[in-house]
Amino acid sequence: MKKIILPPHAARITGVLLFTLAVTATAQDWPQWRGPNRDARVTGFQPPAAWPKALTQKWKLTVGEGVSTPALVGGRLYVFSRQDGQEITRCLDAATGKELWKDSYESLGATGPSQGFSGPRSSPVVAAGKVVTVGVRGMISCLAAATGKVLWRKDDFKAWPNFFVASSPLVVDGLCVAQLGGRDNGAIVAYDLESGAERWRWTGSAPAYASPVVLTVDGVKLIVAQTEARLVAVNAADGKLVWESEAPAEAPGGAPGGRGGRGGGRDYKATTPAVVGQTLFVLGRGNKAVEFTKAGNEIRARELWSNTEKPAQFASPLVKDGLIFGLSATDEFFCLDAQTGQLLWSAAAGPAREGQPAPGLARAAAPEGAQAPDAPPPGVPGGGPGGPGGPGGGRMRGGGGGGYGSILDAGAVLLALTPGSELIAFEPSRQGFKELARIKVAESPTHAHPIVSGKSLFIKDRDSVVHWVWE
Repeated sequence: MKKIILPPHAARITGVLLFTLAVTATAQDWPQWRGPNRDARVTGFQPPAAWPKALTQKWKLTVGEGVSTPALVGGRLYVFSRQDGQEITRCLDAATGKELWKDSYESLGATGPSQGFSGPRSSPVVAAGKVVTVGVRGMISCLAAATGKVLWRKDDFKAWPNFFVASSPLVVDGLCVAQLGGRDNGAIVAYDLESGAERWRWTGSAPAYASPVVLTVDGVKLIVAQTEARLVAVNAADGKLVWESEAPAEAPGGAPGGRGGRGGGRDYKATTPAVVGQTLFVLGRGNKAVEFTKAGNEIRARELWSNTEKPAQFASPLVKDGLIFGLSATDEFFCLDAQTGQLLWSAAAGPAREGQPAPGLARAAAPEGAQAPDAPPPGVPGGGPGGPGGPGGGRMRGGGGGGYGSILDAGAVLLALTPGSELIAFEPSRQGFKELARIKVAESPTHAHPIVSGKSLFIKDRDSVVHWVWE
């Protein structure tokens, strides 16, 4: 057989091309906020026969501040954070934690009421061999996933919501879609992923703190997004408005402000909607389900149900087997019937104990009028990718988790992570809350979404990334 020997430069190029092909998301990858389909669904996880009291730590790396969830693709972990006055994207070997490349740029962090959580809130998206990030002040960057080379970088809006940019970008049909700007110039904008050229812009309302999702109606792809005033759907191809609905804000505390983050009211929206088929599920101060259909060239929307019984503040809905699981603004896990919206059960996020903080949050109790030691001033929304920065500042039992947390569909079990740094496993049941395990996974508050891949668990805490494994 004839051997083909490549010169060194060709071998390097070939290696990059091979990696570029490899970064197409596989079943156990987590390429963006809330996973491959933005539905918090994990594939390939096998619950242990007996839940351990602790996991095995493989590595831990200090990366800086931020509540942005990393992205996991092709054995590489992409981490977006703030350190030494810079916003930094790192590519790590997921198995070892070794840094493979790093890109950084000078940037002011979050200031004002959010200064205690100055790092990024928005999570990176990895697609087509590229990594896209959005900084706290709206700097959007597209990097080569293999090398970290800057392909394009834009700072077109120079404005942001009152509690800074939290919405995570998405990639659809060769477009990178992001919510950018502030009250005066907010927009949903689509850039060509390859060139960075702007393809369309919708400017009907300022951004909220949730992340957009894709909903397909008989082949027509829509971008559904929370804005300051409304819930909207625009055509993914051209940005034209298809549908809008006035929506109550999720909870008191900081609407998008004006240019440079000034101004702002006392309401915000921070939960990412869930999509099942052609139905949209939204949790917030008002919970609802909306079904989309197509008649000829017209797309229609019909509200199936709505209620306000268990308002959610930061935790996005998880829809599984006809059930909606959530975490309320009062730190209770709850379950709704997805067809009717009926509340089936609710339970404190862990076993209640006399004189202890809100279960599941591991917070020291705060005196009347005070707040949790790791919380920003009252009214500052809680932090997380696709959600505003920092734990909730409003008072509630135990000093205030404010309903912050993430819930994953891991097949036979649900896995939840609250700011209390404990992974909570419970049954996906319509009958009631049954906890299976509670495992400590960090030494500082955990606001970023966890990543579960096979037997690996990746956690971003206040300033570090930790790789745990089930053994």
